Amino acid sequence: MTRVESERRNVSTIGCTMKLLLSELDSPLGTMLLVTDEREQVRALHFGNRMERLHRSLREHYGACELTGASAPAAVAHAVGRYFDGDVQALDSINVAIAGTDLQRDVWAALRRIRVGQTTTYGALSRSLGFSDPRAAIDVGAAIGANPIAVVVPCHRVVASNGDLKGYAWGLHRKRWLLEHEGAIQPQVAALHTASLPGF
Repeated sequence: MTRVESERRNVSTIGCTMKLLLSELDSPLGTMLLVTDEREQVRALHFGNRMERLHRSLREHYGACELTGASAPAAVAHAVGRYFDGDVQALDSINVAIAGTDLQRDVWAALRRIRVGQTTTYGALSRSLGFSDPRAAIDVGAAIGANPIAVVVPCHRVVASNGDLKGYAWGLHRKRWLLEHEGAIQPQVAALHTASLPGF
């Protein structure tokens, strides 16, 4: 029995009166847990099958909600599938709705304006939102880290000023894969090791 099938049997009230629907999507990076509302807007999208982490995220954003297992909305599933199949613009058509603070919503909206194949830095994103104090990048970084919608709200496109990938809630290996998939960074090539021979 999958985690979603379990949710179909047990409707869980996790602390709002909003009804949310849970489904699973397959991806090259593993199972994804998708939460949508009755208007088929994406409310959360997580890699992995850690249901307790998803519940905690939903409680933080919505308080008490009804979470019921359901089939993924066809339009969302199709767009996600097309993205992983190579149509990297496909996610632009997905509607999202996320509860959060004013700063969080501003940051998440700014993330969706980062074009496919490009990256930005924490400092640059902070400045684009009108913050001149470099310390504001810390708060912006925290909002990025609280993003509940992987890939569609592309927090993976934010890197350190020196080009390091920095953190990613769903694992740096996934962040690297996504950026390589979008053509934002070059694929990692395994280093070639040659034997050192005497006299050479």
